[in-house]
Amino acid sequence: MSTTPTPPDFLSKPWDERDPSPWLALYLDQSTPLPDDVKTAWLTDSSSASRQYLLPFFRPLARAFIILLQVVKVFVPRNWSHSGLLHRFLAWGLKRFVSPEANWLILRHFHLGSQVLAFIGRNSPAPVATSPLEPADIDALKDHMFLKHDLNLFNFVIRLNKALREQGLELRKPQHLDLSMIRNPDLKLEDMPRGKLNFLDLQSAIELFTPLYQLMLTDNDFWRAANSLQLDETIGIYTATLLAAPEHLVLVNNKHPLVPLSTLRAGHRLVIHGLSTEMLHSLLQRFQVAQAEGVAVNTTSGPTAAA
Repeated sequence: MSTTPTPPDFLSKPWDERDPSPWLALYLDQSTPLPDDVKTAWLTDSSSASRQYLLPFFRPLARAFIILLQVVKVFVPRNWSHSGLLHRFLAWGLKRFVSPEANWLILRHFHLGSQVLAFIGRNSPAPVATSPLEPADIDALKDHMFLKHDLNLFNFVIRLNKALREQGLELRKPQHLDLSMIRNPDLKLEDMPRGKLNFLDLQSAIELFTPLYQLMLTDNDFWRAANSLQLDETIGIYTATLLAAPEHLVLVNNKHPLVPLSTLRAGHRLVIHGLSTEMLHSLLQRFQVAQAEGVAVNTTSGPTAAA
């Protein structure tokens, strides 16, 4: 049954100039392009007691398990994998323990990432098809959704660049931008699970799930998932090129795509990846509105981030 979310403390409490809320400052700040409802959910989750008190303990434990499991998997058959069981367990954990805001942002991420790739593929001088992932609810994630998300990203980069190379073309701004695929997903925060145990914040959940991801996938799948985050810069460059707005690359900071990093920080980088996707989608929506109104978009309103 849907319920209306309670406003977070930083919006419901009066502003005290002697003790200003940092979360209120971040909410009111407009230097990064995020819709108010997304920013509210993000900051509500970030300011939760779970993130403040549990994350400092979960993060080092999760990283220790990643190291331990890396040693254990030396003795496990190379192709040992249980993706189906992994995704069923992830869906179960999300429904029972993760906060409504975090679940909403996770589901949104698949939709937004699919729309960003569709934008690039359709506006490329050598158009390419995409494989959109649009889960309607948490149960839909059981269909290997996290694994498919990583595969889609790498396959898209390969497909796009093969098409450009074969036709001797380079990515450039088109005469007319097709933004018809950019829209708000039909996902409601009030529809997310709100049980007594749904308190775990997004960052803590990601840190806890990352070792499980490593354990139940092959080394290739886990390594590819961790290093897909470095394609944030790649997708950001593609989008900035199509928009002719390179200044929006300023907040893309998930490391150079040609320099693979250790998987230990994958949880933290995954959070940056999600936020970057939200900002990029919001920026494309601003271009969409400006295009519909026939006015020039304010390209200094926020940075380009990656899907």
